[in-house]
Amino acid sequence: MSYSLFDFLQLIGSLGIFIFGMKIFSEGLQKIAGNRLKGILSGMTRNRLTGVLTGFGTTAITQSSTTTTVMAVSFVNAGLLTFVQSTGVIMGANIGTTITAWMVALFGFKFQITPIAVAVIGVFFAFLFSNNSRLRNIAEAMVGFGILFIGLEFIKGAVPDIRANPEMFAFLDAFTNYGYLSLLLFVFVGTILTLLTQSSSAATAITLVMLFEGWISFPIAAAMILGENIGTTVTANIAALVGNVHAKRAARFHFFFNIVGVIWMMAIIFPMLSLMDTAVQYFTGNPVSVMEGSQEARSNATLALSLFHTSFNVLNVVLLFAFVPYLIRFVEFIQPDRGGEDDEFHLRYISAGVMTSPGLSVAQAQKEIQQFAGVVEKMHESVTELLFEPGNNREKLMEKIQKYEDATDQLEVEISDYLVRVSEHTNLEHWMTERIRFMQTMINDMERIADIYYQVSKLSERMIETESTWPEDASKEMAVMMTALQHAIHAMKENVAKEPAAVSLKDAIALEDKIDKLRDEYRNNHYGRLESGDYAPRAGVIFIDMLNRLERIGDHVLNVNESASGRRLKAMRIDGQAQARKH
Repeated sequence: MSYSLFDFLQLIGSLGIFIFGMKIFSEGLQKIAGNRLKGILSGMTRNRLTGVLTGFGTTAITQSSTTTTVMAVSFVNAGLLTFVQSTGVIMGANIGTTITAWMVALFGFKFQITPIAVAVIGVFFAFLFSNNSRLRNIAEAMVGFGILFIGLEFIKGAVPDIRANPEMFAFLDAFTNYGYLSLLLFVFVGTILTLLTQSSSAATAITLVMLFEGWISFPIAAAMILGENIGTTVTANIAALVGNVHAKRAARFHFFFNIVGVIWMMAIIFPMLSLMDTAVQYFTGNPVSVMEGSQEARSNATLALSLFHTSFNVLNVVLLFAFVPYLIRFVEFIQPDRGGEDDEFHLRYISAGVMTSPGLSVAQAQKEIQQFAGVVEKMHESVTELLFEPGNNREKLMEKIQKYEDATDQLEVEISDYLVRVSEHTNLEHWMTERIRFMQTMINDMERIADIYYQVSKLSERMIETESTWPEDASKEMAVMMTALQHAIHAMKENVAKEPAAVSLKDAIALEDKIDKLRDEYRNNHYGRLESGDYAPRAGVIFIDMLNRLERIGDHVLNVNESASGRRLKAMRIDGQAQARKH
C-alpha cells in the first residue's frame, strides 16, 4: 500500500496545526471582545429572538459554537442567564458556526491563500510582544488565522490521492453503496469525528477537504455535516455534568434541538441536496452538478456543502422556534429539579472550568462569592437562633453551624484556587489583577467571619455546660448587637453582588461604626454589672468575650465591603468614625 504510517502522521500533524490555529484565532477574538462578551450574552437575551441573534453574534466573534454553548451553559450555571434565555443563544450558535465552513470553503479552496496567511503572520508576529494588550490580542487572532489556513493547506497536501490508492477507494466505496443506510452511517461518522477533534469547525474542515479531494460524495459529506451538528452538543453536556440542574437543562436542550433537526432533515435529505445543487449551479453559472463527483464539480461541491450547512441550521431554528416552549417542558421533565441545593454548599458557578476570557471568569467567581456571603448570612441566622431561641434544636443548630463553617473553609480554598488559575492568564490588565486580589481578600475575610461565628456558638455551649446565665439587660444588649451585625452582613451580601464602581462605602462605614459604638457602650455596662454583682464572673467573661468577637466580625464585614468596592479608603473610614463620634 502506497500510503505509509509516516504519511498518516503527516495528516494528523496537519490537522493538529489547523486545530491549533483555530484555537489561537478563537482565543484572540475572545480576548479582543473581553468583557463585552458578558454584556452581549447577558444583556441581549430579553427574548428568544434576541437570544438567537446574540448566539449568532457571539459565535461569529469566538469562531466556535462549542465555546458559545459551553459559555452559555456556564452562564446558566452562574445565574447570569436563565435556562429559557440560553435556548435562544444555543439556537443562534448553531447558525453562527456555519461561518467557519464558508470561510474555509471560500478562502481555502477557491484561491491560494497560503502566501497571504504567511504574510499575515509576518505582519502581526512582532506585535505579539507588544505592551499594548489590545494590539497583542489582535496580533494573536491574526497569527491564529494564518496558522489555521496553513494547517488547512497542509491537510489538503497530506490527504492521499484517492486515485493512487485503489485499496482505500474500495474500502470507502464499500460503505457508500447502501443508499439511505450509508447516509445514516456517515451521520454517525460525523458525530464521532467531532468527538475526536472536540471541534465542529475542525470536523467540518476535514469533511470539506474529503469532499474536495473526491474521497466522499456530496450526499455523504452532507450526512457527516448533520452528524457534526450532533457531535458539537456533547462538549456542552460534558461541561454540564458538574453543573447545576439549570446548566444540565441548557446542555440537554442543545442536544435534543439538534437531534430533532437532524431527524427532520434526514426525512427530506435528497430533495434538499437537489435544491442545494440547483442553487449553486445558478449562482456560480456552472452547469455541472455537484453530485457528479468530477474534478470540475468538486470545486463547487464545497460551496454547496457550506450552503447546506447554513440552510439546515437556519431552517431548523425557523421551524422549531415556535416549538421551543414544548421542547423546554420536555427537557424539564427528563431533567427535574430535585431541590435540596440550599443545604449543599459547593462550587456551583465555576464548575465548568476557567473561561478563555478572564473577564468572564471573574464574573463567575463573583457569583461564587455571592454564594459565600449567603452562607455567612445563614450562619448568622443559625447562631442568633442558638443564642436566643434554641428550644429543643440546640444539637441540630450546632451541627448546622459546624456544617456552615466547614463549607466556608471549602469555599475559600476552591474559590482561591480558581482565582489563582485565572490570574495565571498571561498579560492580564492591571485592573483585572487588582480585582482578583480584592476577591482573594474578600473570601479570606468572610472565612474569618465564619470562624468567629463558630467560636461564638462554642461560647454559647460553654454557658450551658457551666450553667451560666445572663441578666435580662445583658441578653437584650447581645440581641441588639446581633441585629446590628445582621444589617451589616445583609448590606455586605448586596455589595459583593455589585460591580466595584457601584459599591458605596458610606453606609458600610456607618453600620460598622454603630457596631463599634454598641461594643463600647455594652462593655461599660458589663463592667458596671460585674461591680454590682448582677452576674457571676464566669458568665461575665463569656459575655465580654462574645461581645469582642462580634465586634471583630464587624471589622471583617467592613473589609469585605472595601474589597467589593475595589479600594481601601482608610482616610474615609477615619473621617466617618470621627464624624460619628461628634454625634
